[in-house]
Amino acid sequence: MKYSLKSLHQSSSLGLVLVLSLTWVATLADAAKAAAADQTVLGIASEKPATGPAVEVEGGFMVPYSMTIPGTDLKIEMIPVPGGSFMMGSPEQEEERADDEGPQFKVNVDPMWVAKTEVNWAQYKEFMKLYNVFKEFERNGVRPVDDSNKADAITAPTQLYEPSFTYEYGERPEQPAVTMTQYAAQQFTKWLSRVSGQQYRLPTEAEWEYAARGGKATAFSWGDSADDIDDYAWYYDNADDGQMAVGTKKPNAFGLYDMHGNVAEWTVNQHTEDGYKSFADKAPINAIDVVKWPVTSSPCVVRGGSWEMDPHQLRSAARLASDDIEWKDADPNFPKSPWWLTDDPARGVGFRLFRSYKPLDKETITKFWEPTSEEVLMDVESRVMEGRGGYGLVDEKLHDVIQSSQK
Repeated sequence: MKYSLKSLHQSSSLGLVLVLSLTWVATLADAAKAAAADQTVLGIASEKPATGPAVEVEGGFMVPYSMTIPGTDLKIEMIPVPGGSFMMGSPEQEEERADDEGPQFKVNVDPMWVAKTEVNWAQYKEFMKLYNVFKEFERNGVRPVDDSNKADAITAPTQLYEPSFTYEYGERPEQPAVTMTQYAAQQFTKWLSRVSGQQYRLPTEAEWEYAARGGKATAFSWGDSADDIDDYAWYYDNADDGQMAVGTKKPNAFGLYDMHGNVAEWTVNQHTEDGYKSFADKAPINAIDVVKWPVTSSPCVVRGGSWEMDPHQLRSAARLASDDIEWKDADPNFPKSPWWLTDDPARGVGFRLFRSYKPLDKETITKFWEPTSEEVLMDVESRVMEGRGGYGLVDEKLHDVIQSSQK
């Protein structure tokens, strides 16, 4: 076949146009994929699922999801909780009400995800393993921590001084983990956040109470009477063998288990004997701002009551103030451990994960992850300087580095 110069020129032009067109299409496709990836958020669906809880938000729906702890097959189930408003605290006529539960005031709550159950031993022991990992890294000069990267590091709990106390009622994988300090719980949430790429944290008291109430203004999430408590909670009369497996009672209206009983749960708040007087004058106030950042290691607030307690101590508004002197009395160390509690009611103290729909700014999330008490900071630094603790960098590469170091 013969080609004229004109036909060759036309053919070349068409080919160039075709190549450019295909390149442009590919570029558009890549851009679309990148845009879709940028819009992908764990726990967000573009359409409302046919079944199960869903919270409508801009551009989609918050839905339940399971996050897998990197390097394991352990999953933590997160449940979407809708935003709304509620009266925090208990009314004066509520039976067995304590003085620090008022005055009531209006709180606005943004949508959030809340863990379906309390953190269990299987999950917490993955965190505990990091102590030996970090000490090995330190010995071998792997991922050294210094002032330039310390903000990206955590400490892991030291080995238990007296395991028989913490584990007296079991250490089964499905049991809620207990006896960790507020600081240790905060470091767990920072670890999980940085290795997963999502923001997990402890709640403020207001967020916890809103989640526990399940949309109800009654003393318990099921009503004002404790008559039905056996259906929803493990407490003194039905759990004489310690904490029970998570998620074995009925959930509240939000689909959250064990908000009443089994183990009480840490919040980030410092306890205030005068209740909510400092907040009441500012109401309505957003739940994320209903917080007294701790200036001392205790008293801080745990909520929900435990298997060791009576029904009235499991009410949605009931508060329990921690006490380091009593809760660490058997600890022979000086300073006392920043990671572990050694005395009851610590065997009834655990925690649960929360995650905001809109990620918090760096300054705010850091307050949730790190102690704001100088006392705790000094105790941690003292332990690290003496070699009884250590820092380790945590990010999405951590699991791969651990695997490589073990080969």
